[in-house]
Amino acid sequence: MTDDTNKHEAEHAEANAARGAAEALDAAAFAAADTGAPETPVEPDPTEALRAENAELKDRYLRLAAEMDNLRRRTEREIKDAKTYAVASFARDMLSVSDNLRRALDAIPADARAAGDQGLNTLAEGVEMTERAMLGALERHGVKKLEPVGQKFDPNFHQAMFEIPNADVPNNTVVQVVQDGYSIGERVLRPAMVGVAKGGPKVAAPEAEAPAN
Repeated sequence: MTDDTNKHEAEHAEANAARGAAEALDAAAFAAADTGAPETPVEPDPTEALRAENAELKDRYLRLAAEMDNLRRRTEREIKDAKTYAVASFARDMLSVSDNLRRALDAIPADARAAGDQGLNTLAEGVEMTERAMLGALERHGVKKLEPVGQKFDPNFHQAMFEIPNADVPNNTVVQVVQDGYSIGERVLRPAMVGVAKGGPKVAAPEAEAPAN
């Protein structure tokens, strides 16, 4: 009985010793892991950050410079247009006055002027001088007379009043001016009233392709 008891106690002691050794190993491993130095975070490269910031600032500057250049050009164009076309309405009214002066001159019979009536000729010369001075003043402000005779009819510059049979010039060629037209800058101030040729040669139309057999 005593031998069995002693044997059992010895086995129990060995088991306790093994368990204690294992617990000691676990504790040591835990302590080693717990006391390990934490990983140091990687710091960003300050040079790369500065490069990125510099690239962004450069892009903003270029965009702003382009916007300012566009604004400058648009402002200059608007100022130029304002100066060029500010007199358009006034010039159009003055052209009507010039038309009336021309009608007054055309109303004087040619034989009356040829007869040498001093008073009539002096009056006609005064009207002509007034007309020339008015047109000269308009020209100094950018108003130019259109010269459509011989040109192909263009509805942007000409107003067709009638057709004239004429086989000697291409069809739709301006052959007569009823009322002068004028432009100001790049715009038409008043289209020219014209007569156009009819019956002349036309531009040959391209021949239709023959159907495939």
